Amino acid sequence: MAGFARRPRVAIVFGGRSAEHAVSCVSARGVLAAVDRDRYEVVPVGVAPDGQWLVLPDDPAVPAGGGHEPPEVRPGAGQGVVLAPGPNGAALVALDPVAGAVAVPASAAGNAGGERGGPDRPGGLDLDVVFPVLHGPYGEDGTIQGLLEMAGLPYVGSGVFASAAAMDKQHMKVLLSAAGLPVGPYAVLRAGETLSETDRARLGLPVFVKPARGGSSIGISRVDAWEDLDTAIKVARGSDPKVLVEAAIAGREIECGVLDRLGGGEPETSVPAEIVVDSSAGFYDFEAKYASSNTRLDVPADLPSETAARVRAVAAAAFRGLDCAGLARVDVFVTPAGDVIINEVNTMPGFTPTSLFPRMWAASGLDYPALVERLIELALRRGGGGPR
Repeated sequence: MAGFARRPRVAIVFGGRSAEHAVSCVSARGVLAAVDRDRYEVVPVGVAPDGQWLVLPDDPAVPAGGGHEPPEVRPGAGQGVVLAPGPNGAALVALDPVAGAVAVPASAAGNAGGERGGPDRPGGLDLDVVFPVLHGPYGEDGTIQGLLEMAGLPYVGSGVFASAAAMDKQHMKVLLSAAGLPVGPYAVLRAGETLSETDRARLGLPVFVKPARGGSSIGISRVDAWEDLDTAIKVARGSDPKVLVEAAIAGREIECGVLDRLGGGEPETSVPAEIVVDSSAGFYDFEAKYASSNTRLDVPADLPSETAARVRAVAAAAFRGLDCAGLARVDVFVTPAGDVIINEVNTMPGFTPTSLFPRMWAASGLDYPALVERLIELALRRGGGGPR
């Protein structure tokens, strides 16, 4: 590894405090299985639902879960740690209720310690790069990115601003519109507000009601009659007090992956994929994403070459328009007329080996292990701790 006399130590951070905890755990299993241990020293760090950080065994089978039980980082399942910034980088420092901050045992990080070219700093386990495989609030919204920036640690993915902007669907649409990119009609409802008669007439039926800052289709409802609107708003506000009401767009649901290039320059795009849904909810909801056998994912999408090229161009422009870094998945609608309208930009998309983002890149010639390797290398080259 260029610039390193030993293997860089990468912390894979997963779980988290959001409703997408289980999805993050499944994504992390794929990443843990794919990281090349000959090139990197791996430290799995699970974030329990209560916010506790835990160093876990270097085993793709973690965290706990199985059968009908969703995977979860369970409090007390590993050594509790905090991230401690220092003048020469950042370290994971263990927490002990009696002794306070003590060194993380080398055994807690698998083969950590022996090949780092010297002992870790007293009281901590030094890190070189972080892969935050976190979805939703407290992971994909700029919060952990800010923590890592303050710690001076390189990390995979977009920075504070792009992460926060992409997570908030209102501000994402405002920024994309300002960049001259197409988004669908929508209205924003803050706490206590409901949809005006003017907006009902403008948006028409059906509409989709969703939390402004959420993911994995949690809290989203399709509304086909206005008498059902208040219930849908209440469901969305169970995840976020700010709610978006979006006009339905007739068209095909298409996704496209975007990656930074190792040598810099314009981002690279994957072949597009299509989501074909047969769902009782009438859209690509949580069940259709994770539990239905009636959802078909076509990789690559069967699109005319000029339409596929337009999707890829819009995806790259959205990536640049939000100032993303590393990776993103851009979700669009392709209308019967061939127009491409942006739905969402995800700065840390689902990352299981069967998720659409890695599947699109595999179909584009970059398999899952090579994709993980590229993202870590991009983070190391970019560095951490300030504007780049």
